[in-house]
Amino acid sequence: MVLVCVLWNLLDSPELIEPTLSVLRVPVRPEYRANNRIYPCTETFALNVHCVHGRQERGVFFASMPLLKSGFYYYEEKSLPDLVSRYAQEQLKGLTPREIASFLPPQLVELRTLVIRVPVNRRSSEPKFTAKELPLVADPIGDRSLRKQFRQAWERDAELQELVALLKTRRQNILLVGETGVGKTALLATAIRQLSLQPKTPASVSDDSTDGETVLPIDKRYWLTGGSRMIAGMKYLGQWELRCEVIVNELAEFGGILCVENLLDLVSAGGRGPTSSVGAFLLPYLQRGELSLIAECNPTELDACRRLLPSLIDVFQIVTVKPFDQRRAVAILNRQASQLQQQFRLEPERDVVDQTERLFRRFLPYQSFPGSTLSFMTDLFSATARRIGDRANPPDVSADSTHEIRVAKVTSNDLVSLFIERTGLPDFLLRDEMTLQHADVLKRFRERVMGQDDACIAAADLVTTYKAGLNDPSRPVGTLLFCGPTGVGKTELSKAIADEFFGHGKQRDRLVRLDMSEYAGYDAAQRLVMRPDGEPSHLIEALRRQPLSVVLFDEIEKASHEVFDVLLGLLDEGRLTDRFGRVTSFRCAIVVMTSNLGSERQRSIGFDKRHDVPYEKEVREFFRPEFFNRLDGVVTFHPLTQETSRRICERELQLLNSREGLQRRTLTLKWTQRLVDEIVSLGFDARYGARPLQRTIERLVAGPVAQWIVTQSPPADSEILLDWHDGGLFMGSVIAPATVVESVGEGKKL
Repeated sequence: MVLVCVLWNLLDSPELIEPTLSVLRVPVRPEYRANNRIYPCTETFALNVHCVHGRQERGVFFASMPLLKSGFYYYEEKSLPDLVSRYAQEQLKGLTPREIASFLPPQLVELRTLVIRVPVNRRSSEPKFTAKELPLVADPIGDRSLRKQFRQAWERDAELQELVALLKTRRQNILLVGETGVGKTALLATAIRQLSLQPKTPASVSDDSTDGETVLPIDKRYWLTGGSRMIAGMKYLGQWELRCEVIVNELAEFGGILCVENLLDLVSAGGRGPTSSVGAFLLPYLQRGELSLIAECNPTELDACRRLLPSLIDVFQIVTVKPFDQRRAVAILNRQASQLQQQFRLEPERDVVDQTERLFRRFLPYQSFPGSTLSFMTDLFSATARRIGDRANPPDVSADSTHEIRVAKVTSNDLVSLFIERTGLPDFLLRDEMTLQHADVLKRFRERVMGQDDACIAAADLVTTYKAGLNDPSRPVGTLLFCGPTGVGKTELSKAIADEFFGHGKQRDRLVRLDMSEYAGYDAAQRLVMRPDGEPSHLIEALRRQPLSVVLFDEIEKASHEVFDVLLGLLDEGRLTDRFGRVTSFRCAIVVMTSNLGSERQRSIGFDKRHDVPYEKEVREFFRPEFFNRLDGVVTFHPLTQETSRRICERELQLLNSREGLQRRTLTLKWTQRLVDEIVSLGFDARYGARPLQRTIERLVAGPVAQWIVTQSPPADSEILLDWHDGGLFMGSVIAPATVVESVGEGKKL
């Protein structure tokens, strides 16, 4: 008698190359259970277990035990007997002799291959979508309701053809590698859209199927997510692992494919390290073909993944997405402008496209095209439509429509205005037709920072160099070290540079300041780029949110030497890389460092002893040559002179008039030169610069005037005249328009 045994779960079992039938003897000990107690039999007996085993195409072995309805994967042929014994014993554990007898094999068992042809009916074979966990963490790329979120992959014909061919391949893992912003997600979405539009011939049906499984239509088969999103909300041990396992099973039910926005996120999310991450958890499923994955990363992230989890990269077919040259970039922008022209019924000026490409290439070189350029173009048309009012929300118009579209123009001024709003750059830097006088820039810096001509000239030179486009685009816009005594204007000049370069948009505060005395520990270098929980540091978050900023490393000499090593790459290439390979660009930023090296040697106790301390020499001796050579310049700040101190005092008093209390009451402060001299005499300290002067003004002027205002309630549009007499602040008069409100002779002491 011949009994033909159908393999257990044949439809889910992988195809084997030259499968073999083996019989292995497994020792089994039956058990009895009564009153929640276990009574094992005194003797064991050998059970013949029939096993069908063989190698898959990818090299992994699979074994099936049909009579036990069980199967497993393994990697070495010699381990098969032990594994069969282990899994068989687990399957038969707790069974009585009568129950085990049902698993006794027939006398004759043969392995035969039967080919059964099943007619394919796509409509009737398509399963219903029953996944519950997957929609919580992923979105279907091909769904028509979400297509507007993904751009069309223009000028990518070769890459698109290659990707479409790979998507048709059964159980293929694909890795799209290209710089951030080159359009990897757009390429994938376009390829999926093309697949969904292809006619369903018998051949294509065969290509789309997976081992004869029924699958959902293409537009519902590809699901986009990220590593952080997959573990979001998971607080307890093993919780995110369970979610990932459920997602894998749900995808397998309808032939779904998981798409990940960033492969490095899979390697860094989840556990405490790469070996316990989401990527490591999914790796066995990828190796066994139980999960198909499409991921994206840039070249730097690819190198990091190879270093952190090399076996993960081995399961992927890599597709390289190269950046666009200038000609293709302009062609893409023209196609985008043509679509927006139809959508908003606005006609752009002839040079708007070329100027957009030039502005992004010139002032945002760290961004790969198309990146945010196409989004900026969309926002430009939308903002113009809102400005003209009556076309704020026009209906979509197809590209072949003959409807009149010449309602208004999108002008160069509209473009520059929006670019200023986004970047904060002034129009005199963006417009080539506008000239810039070095003397005008120098004057603005001298008004902010007094008595430091050398420093102001260095700052003005930085502006004019950037205006001329002669700065190195592969490095930060400028890297300057300000050295000199405390309180002489180093931080104030940093603020002035931030306002001059980037203070013209919606976000005015563009200074990112770090006190380097906080980065003096053994883990200072790591804390500079990453928080203890693995999230980006304050510096990284600020630069990713707004790359056009001034980064101020205050008192740089107090930082750990490991921090200097990290900053070498930042100063030289404008890049900062964390241990996971994530890169932050500083190429649009200005890096300023301040140092008080040499201040302790300052012997002066008076004014204007500026040549006593060679600050630049102190800097050269402290920093290593490779660090010093990466600086664009070392700017020396000198001690303040008596005349400079008076000017600073005048400016600080004038700034009091801009405070909210005086502005709201429309009051104005006036003062005598005697008051200025007294404040300088009492408040200036050569060792600490202008800061004690500011504190003296707060104590002797701002406080008493505030007390008088809240008690006397002077009328609006009044002037308050301040003087110094007999060791105290006096109010000489309070004058309203054309009316003397109070006159007290020589004055009233406050």
